[in-house]
Amino acid sequence: MTASDLMPPEQPLAMPEQDFSKDFRDAAAPGDAAPRQVALWRLLAFSPAMAATGLLTWVMQGWFADGGFSVLEMILLALIAFNFFWIAFTVSTVLLGLYGLSRRERTVTRGAARPMKVALLMPVYNEVPWYVLGNAQTMLQELHGRGGLHEYAMFILSDTRDDAIAEQERASVEALRTLLPEGTELYYRRRADNEGRKVGNISDWVRRWGAGYEAMLVLDADSLMTGRAIARLADALARDPSAGLIQSYPQLIGAQSVFGRMQQFANGVYGLALAEGLARWAGHEGNYWGHNAIIRTRAFAACAGLPLLRSRFGGGEKLIMSHDFVEAGLLRRAGWSVRFLPRIRGSYEETPATLIDHILRDRRWCQGNLQHLNLLHAKGFRAISRFHLFAGAIGYLMAPVWFALLVLWAVIGRSEEASVISYFSEANPFRPNWPDMSEPKHVLVIILIYAMLLAPKLLAAAALPLTGSRFSEYGGPVHFALSFLSEVVLAILYAPILMVQQMIAVFRTALGLQRGWAPQARDGGSYSLRTLAACHALETVSGVALWAGILTGTVSLWLAPIALSLVLAVPLSALSGVKTVNRIRHWMATREEFTEPQITRAARAARAELKALLDGSTVRGTPAE
Repeated sequence: MTASDLMPPEQPLAMPEQDFSKDFRDAAAPGDAAPRQVALWRLLAFSPAMAATGLLTWVMQGWFADGGFSVLEMILLALIAFNFFWIAFTVSTVLLGLYGLSRRERTVTRGAARPMKVALLMPVYNEVPWYVLGNAQTMLQELHGRGGLHEYAMFILSDTRDDAIAEQERASVEALRTLLPEGTELYYRRRADNEGRKVGNISDWVRRWGAGYEAMLVLDADSLMTGRAIARLADALARDPSAGLIQSYPQLIGAQSVFGRMQQFANGVYGLALAEGLARWAGHEGNYWGHNAIIRTRAFAACAGLPLLRSRFGGGEKLIMSHDFVEAGLLRRAGWSVRFLPRIRGSYEETPATLIDHILRDRRWCQGNLQHLNLLHAKGFRAISRFHLFAGAIGYLMAPVWFALLVLWAVIGRSEEASVISYFSEANPFRPNWPDMSEPKHVLVIILIYAMLLAPKLLAAAALPLTGSRFSEYGGPVHFALSFLSEVVLAILYAPILMVQQMIAVFRTALGLQRGWAPQARDGGSYSLRTLAACHALETVSGVALWAGILTGTVSLWLAPIALSLVLAVPLSALSGVKTVNRIRHWMATREEFTEPQITRAARAARAELKALLDGSTVRGTPAE
């Protein structure tokens, strides 16, 4: 069977590259009015954060020594204010989300949906074929059994470089075609090269087959969506002629390790309130996360072709790595709305199993998100689109800011007499005039920051019934409380390590040491003690230095939780990959684990069936396994 046998006839669609130096309006975009009350939601999200930050800054400036601000005092105050705003903004977004969930409003429809041809696009790159195709089989069978207005076709778009894995991909598709119901469309294409990576993979499909499909639903290799969720996204796009893209809220599933279950529990319990708040203030100027979202194909082709981007670091032109944020901004610039519907359930993805796997993925995301700083002055971008780009970069730039704040706080010490500078330089006449941050004031600020960091979790957990869940779905109030406390403790322990690693990622990007994408280790890598020690050397050294300061009385004891986390970075990283499912039943389990969705059971069975079929064929023992 040739490559052309596994694809339909080409239906080309032009996809020109966009020019960031010129404004652009798509003549086909019907335009849309801003949702009612969106200005009020934005006021309620941003104003409390700005007011709280202003109040804290005003209080703290009075604590410093008289005689005007020194440079060090201004730096310290700016760092605290900068960090506190983003913490307060998260709290206000969660509060807004909880208010929205409490109202239980129905989604406003815009008339009857009309039939569309929808392409389900699954880009793959050196993935496990039977795993990816098992998920694809399950989604196609659900859609076939469900019926409905729309026609669906699944495309496996391979950028795989390993010939043995590619052979398994083809064998999987051919085998799966014999198992699917008659009339189900499943196609496969492998590119000769992977120019442009995922961006190039998707745009190649758009340019060659895009004209045949009104909408495309972009999936990741680990995506799994119910037929109902896919149909609801398709209906929403069909009913709203102004929508260029509609993003669902993917929930994490399948985690078995300590770190994975911590992430999964946080996503399942706290995430919906934050997502609902984001949807409120974003309105029709939402964002795109690169997967589990439906897109109007002609709008995407006309408005979202990505050029190479001139790099701030190292010069030259670079591929836009975190393309999704930029594509959302380009669609909105051209007049299409970008919506976020977090209440559509049945949209799933997976999460890295270990801390190191998370760090490796985070370094790639950091590289991509910092590129967005180059686009803040692009012509025609809406203010909220620029904010999304800026916030994505700030999410990483905050790490070195936090680290600088930690260092300053440590060397300031418990008082002027007990600061590190005083301790080591008592006879130095040029010792700087140190900020007046005596122990009670010091502690108040630390407690406030800790409280604000925990507030979104506490609020979302307390208001869980507003999301349509019940504590009984999490094993009852006692079991939920134990899982909640476990997640909070682990999050506190891992947060300083992640801070240091994100700071490293920022500097790797700035120095040009981070180079491109690599396939994600879906089941988690296995790492030696030597690898763990090398990865977490900076955390360990920082933790030892903090403990030395605490034990000598020059560093506040309130920094002990951070010091403990940093000094234990290596064992905590090793702990992150320990599988817990068979050892502690339902520990940090979401309601999808207590009552497993039918689609995840079906996907597990489909993957096992396809793997057994491949194991019995002539294609065996590839690196994908």
